[in-house]
Amino acid sequence: MEIYIIRHGQTVWNIDRRLQGRSDIELTEEGRQMAFESGQKLKNTHFDKIYSSPLKRAYETAVLFSGGRDIPIIKDDRLLELSFGEYEGRLAGEMEKDETCSFRYFFSNPELYTPGKGGETLDELCERASDFLTKEIEPLADTCERVMIVAHGAMNKALLRYIKKNPIENFWAGALQRNCGVTIAEYKNGEYKILEESKIFYKIP
Repeated sequence: MEIYIIRHGQTVWNIDRRLQGRSDIELTEEGRQMAFESGQKLKNTHFDKIYSSPLKRAYETAVLFSGGRDIPIIKDDRLLELSFGEYEGRLAGEMEKDETCSFRYFFSNPELYTPGKGGETLDELCERASDFLTKEIEPLADTCERVMIVAHGAMNKALLRYIKKNPIENFWAGALQRNCGVTIAEYKNGEYKILEESKIFYKIP
């Protein structure tokens, strides 16, 4: 079984590098276009099921990737983005320079990151990701040829951390997943294999 792990299309907060987390931000027109183009490129690729984070930037991306085909799109709360709590809405660039803010470790030393008030730890995020894969996706291996998962930057890295069995220090290892980037994994005989990382199906401006 092949698993397509997709990051949602561009939002205004992506452009600003503003932390979105659970904030329900819509796609930009460019974000919709990149998802639509990707869906058209994949219209002849069979998918048995599509799973999506319930946040609208991910769900709309999933709808556009489906290319208008009658494929079930299943919203799953386990695919929600990492909650940044009180950090949501703030600019990543500013917090990375703030020596009093633990977010400065988020990308460079993820093992040292602690969430702001009301936020979620990376370990909690990874627990959700592994629960989703083990309980929802792996049991499909004998009945599905290909499934799609549409979620978020940190969530997708958590899924890939489970797949690659990386330590938390290497949480961000691998290719940077752009908006609408597609990472393709294979799950066969109880083992995972990465086939391609952050493949782009749309024309980059």
